[in-house]
Amino acid sequence: MAYCGALAELPVRSMPQMQSQTESQVQAGARTEQHVLYQYASCPFCQRVLRYLAEAGIEIELRDVLRDAEARRELLEGGGSTQVPCLRIDTTQGDRRWLYESLDIIAYLRGYYQSG
Repeated sequence: MAYCGALAELPVRSMPQMQSQTESQVQAGARTEQHVLYQYASCPFCQRVLRYLAEAGIEIELRDVLRDAEARRELLEGGGSTQVPCLRIDTTQGDRRWLYESLDIIAYLRGYYQSG
């Protein structure tokens, strides 16, 4: 994969903030979601998201779809594709959503974690 080297340095660009919590939830410090990132180490777009997480000091569960067959199965069955990175969003109401695309994931997480 010679082309991956050039992509490995993709920037984390600034995206508009997305608000995902009510003001009362933010004031109470309540988190209404749990996040799991499906990824693998040699994916440059996954690395973009991982760099953002490190820079922002955000810790979420990581699942490596190349090393963990169960994680790959979860991703395919739940999200409908094995494309990575993919963010699984579980709400306290029992809803589950799957978000693909590195910049969309970064924008979503930025809005969610900066709002609290």
